[in-house]
Amino acid sequence: MKDRLILGIETSCDETAAAIVKNGKEIVAQVVASQIESHKRFGGVVPEIASRHHVEQITLVLEETLKQANLSYHDLNAIAVTEGPGLVGALLIGVNAAKALAFAYDLPLIGVHHIAGHIYANRLVKEFSFPLIALVVSGGHTELVYMKEHGCFEVIGETLDDAAGEAYDKVARTLNLPYPGGPHIDRLAHEGTASIDLPRAWLEEGSFHFSFSGLKSAVINTLHNAAQRGITIDPKDMAASFQQSVVEVLVEKTVRASEKYQAKQVLLSGGVAANKGLRTAMEEAFKKKKGIDLVIPPLSLCTDNAAMIAAFADVLYEKGIFGDYRMNAHPGLELTSYIEAK
Repeated sequence: MKDRLILGIETSCDETAAAIVKNGKEIVAQVVASQIESHKRFGGVVPEIASRHHVEQITLVLEETLKQANLSYHDLNAIAVTEGPGLVGALLIGVNAAKALAFAYDLPLIGVHHIAGHIYANRLVKEFSFPLIALVVSGGHTELVYMKEHGCFEVIGETLDDAAGEAYDKVARTLNLPYPGGPHIDRLAHEGTASIDLPRAWLEEGSFHFSFSGLKSAVINTLHNAAQRGITIDPKDMAASFQQSVVEVLVEKTVRASEKYQAKQVLLSGGVAANKGLRTAMEEAFKKKKGIDLVIPPLSLCTDNAAMIAAFADVLYEKGIFGDYRMNAHPGLELTSYIEAK
């Protein structure tokens, strides 16, 4: 059987990325052009600057990916691209590049949901075992997703306000840490003690939803109140206390979801999946759960990349689910099933 090669393109936020994946499971080539240095001085991603960088980088990134793989467009089976969610201007660069390539080389075009991509980054590590639960934690998303089979997504829990990664960045700003704040809080957390009492938002009993706005406000208020009283709080202890509050809720709800849905596998995905505290806590929790296989991707597949887009596109290719030249950017695209569960 001939190998299937899919080129993935990802431009949903501040990384211009392209990758070629073989048969949905093997990375042939992968290139990511980061914009962190450009956005750092603003303390966050500036959409217009992100879009301009994508325009400058997309052709170079695509050329480098093909060069790494020692392939041409004629060797490919399909072009896949993130069509949402994300920053509309950034998404449009990738979508239009993908449409142009698909048209020029007469290749099938596949639109991929960004969060589906994050989940399928795990398939580049290990084959899926259904049913499974995926915990997706990033700057813009915190979701628990139940899957009965490939391409079938049911969101059973999501954030009601701030995403976990967003809370990390806001708390980091309050602690005067550089952007992006998540890695800095994670580093400080391992040097401090979780000695500050902060809330855990469990919400109503049995809920798989999340809420981090109250926790973020509690951190800010605690720091401000201490400053007014002339008390100095060690940033390391605040980072450790904040991280413990976030991780405890994420892990506990994932464990409960895996039990309720009798999951054979649990996947961790998204940018915050690179957090050492979260990775360690998930490993500890699922060591005690016999019959549940925990999969955590390497750091290179946690942050935005195009290999994850091509990995999920391979499933859609097999099922004959393709896009057309009317494809557009969908900044608020919801994660729904691409297929009906059997």
